[in-house]
Amino acid sequence: MEIGSIFQKIKSSFIDNFNSFLEQVPNIVGAIVIIVLGFLIANFLTDLFRRTVSKKVSDPLMTNFLSRTVKLAMAVLVILFALKTLGLGTIANALLTGAGASAIIIGFAFRDIGENFISGVILAFNRPFKINDTIQIGDIFGKVKNMEFRYTKLKTFDGRDVYIPNSDVIKKAVFNYTEDGYFRLEFVVGVAYEEVIEDVEQVILHAVSGVPGVIEDKEHETFVVADELATSTVNLKVYFWVETLEYRKQAAKIRSDVVSKVKDAIVKNGMSMPADIQEIKLYGSQTSIPVVIKQENE
Repeated sequence: MEIGSIFQKIKSSFIDNFNSFLEQVPNIVGAIVIIVLGFLIANFLTDLFRRTVSKKVSDPLMTNFLSRTVKLAMAVLVILFALKTLGLGTIANALLTGAGASAIIIGFAFRDIGENFISGVILAFNRPFKINDTIQIGDIFGKVKNMEFRYTKLKTFDGRDVYIPNSDVIKKAVFNYTEDGYFRLEFVVGVAYEEVIEDVEQVILHAVSGVPGVIEDKEHETFVVADELATSTVNLKVYFWVETLEYRKQAAKIRSDVVSKVKDAIVKNGMSMPADIQEIKLYGSQTSIPVVIKQENE
C-alpha cells in the first residue's frame, strides 16, 4: 500500500470524525447547559426543602440527611436527562433498567459502603440521639456533631473528631447521657469506725443539698449508703443528680463542689476521716521497736 493512500485514509477518517463532532456540538452544549442549570436548580430546591423541613422538624440531623438525599436524587435525574440530550438515551435507559442488577453487584463489591448507607437511612428516621447529645458508642465518648450517609461524627472532649461507621452505630449499644437532661454522679467518702453512720449520712445529705447545680425532686433523689467496711474506714457512697446538657464540663465542676462541701461539713461537725492504718510486723528475735513522740514546739 502506498504511503499517499495511507495518509488519504487517515485524513478522510479525521474529517469524518470531526464533522460528526461538529454535528454533536449543539447537543454537547445543550447537555452542559442542562447540567449547569440542573445543578443550580437542584441546589435552590434543596435549600428550599431544607428551610421547609427545618420549620416542621426540630432535629438538624434529620433535616441535613433528608436534604442530601433529595440533592443526590435530583443530581441523578439531571445527569440522565443530559445523557438523553446528547443522544445517549440508550445508555440512560440501560442505567435505569440495570439499576437493580447493578445494585446487587455493587452491594457485593462494596458491602461495607452499602451497609453504612442503609444504616444511615435507618438512623435518619429512628436513632437514639440528636445533634449535640453526649453519647458513648463502644469506647468512644463525645458529642454528636453530624451524620452523613456513611458515618456519624463525634467530637470527643479532648478535641478529637471521630467518624464512626453508621453500621457500628446500629449494631453497638449507644449510651446517651443527655437524652432526658439528667445524669447521676457518685463518689466514696470514708469515715472512722467510731462514727455513727446515720449521723454522718445526715451531715452529707445536708451538705449536698446546698450545692448549686444538684437536682433534687421525686425522680432524682440524693441518697447515701454504707458501701464497704474497709481496713481503716467505713466507706459511704454518695449519689446525686445533675443536669447534663454540658455533661463533661458542668457535671465535673458540680461533682468537685459536692466533694469539697461534704469534706468541709464532716470536718466542721467533728467527725473523723482517718488515713489508712499501717500495720508493722516484727520478725525473728525482735520483740519491740523504739518509738519517740515529739511535741510540735520541740
